Amino acid sequence: MQVSINVNGEQRTHDVEDRTLLVQYLRDDCELTGTNIGCDTTSCGACTVLLDGESVKSCTVLAAQAEGREVTTIEGLADGEELHPMQRSFQKNHGLQCGYCTPGMVMASVSLVEENPNLTEADVRSGLEGNLCRCTGYHNIVQAVLDAAREKQGAAE
Repeated sequence: MQVSINVNGEQRTHDVEDRTLLVQYLRDDCELTGTNIGCDTTSCGACTVLLDGESVKSCTVLAAQAEGREVTTIEGLADGEELHPMQRSFQKNHGLQCGYCTPGMVMASVSLVEENPNLTEADVRSGLEGNLCRCTGYHNIVQAVLDAAREKQGAAE
C-alpha cells in the first residue's frame, strides 16, 4: 500500500506493507534514525514522535494510520542550526546521559509543555511517566522541562 505523510514539513510518499509501524517507516523509509526503537511494547517511549502535534509512541501506530497527517521527529524540531527551546533546555540542564531515550523524552516534553505551560514538578513527573530512562534519576530531565516551560511562559508575556 502507498502512504503519504508530511514528515518534518516535507511530504513523503512510500510503498509499505500494511503492518508497517510508523517507527519502522520513519527509520527505514525516511531514513530518520533519531526516533529510537526501545521495547516495541509501548513501555519505554524511546520512539515518541508528534503526530499532528500530540506525542505518540510510534511503535503503536501503523504508518497507514498516519496517512495524510503531520509527523514531527526529533530531526524536525530544530530550525536549521537553531535548537528548539526544549532541546536547548535539555542541553543546558544536563537532561541526558547516554542519550538513547532523549529524542523520545524531548518529543514527549514538547507536547506536555504545549498542552500546559504552567507545569509543576508533579505534572512533569506524571506527564513523562510513559518515557523511561535507565541512566538517570529524572531530576535533570524534570528541571529541563520546567525550565523550558518557564521560558515559554516568559516569551508569551
